[in-house]
Amino acid sequence: MSSKARLILDGFVKNNPTFVLLLGMCPTLATTTSAVNGLSMGLATLFVLVLSNMAISAIAPIVPDKVHIPVYIVVIATFVTLLQLLMQAYTPAVYETLGLFIPLIVVNCIVLGRAEAFASRNGVIASAADGLGVGLGFTLALTVLGAVREILGSGSIFGWKFISGDGMLAFVMAPGAFICLGYLMVLFNKYLKKE
Repeated sequence: MSSKARLILDGFVKNNPTFVLLLGMCPTLATTTSAVNGLSMGLATLFVLVLSNMAISAIAPIVPDKVHIPVYIVVIATFVTLLQLLMQAYTPAVYETLGLFIPLIVVNCIVLGRAEAFASRNGVIASAADGLGVGLGFTLALTVLGAVREILGSGSIFGWKFISGDGMLAFVMAPGAFICLGYLMVLFNKYLKKE
């Protein structure tokens, strides 16, 4: 397996930001009331991760050590602003649903952590692969968590109602997010140990 493919796979599985590293818990718990919301937030973060990793990798050699964190935050904020404008123009309903959590991608520890730990020390292509892997892992985690909560909470998935009646309201609320996340983490990590 090539080194770029290994970076993508590691970010997706072994270094999954949600199920293994426990990073980005605020958007994970707050936006996953449905599979669509989880998928949307994951893709938004993926977009910012890949582009900011590439940009930071390109400029890291010329950024002085004393100001590298503020510079990285400005780069990340630029891509988040671009994302906000694109979402407002092309997917206003999704933008309204995710609300405050889109601008908060700027301070998401996953994005800044990958910039500091990986992109600032590696080439542009490797940084893009790392961002893609971690972003896909985050997207997978949020989508699965949102799907489980939506199924248990309202008897539907991606808006398609397949169970008549009401679901268990607790799973749409905060306690359900913690319960579902805990069980999914156990299952994910148990699967990793089998490999």
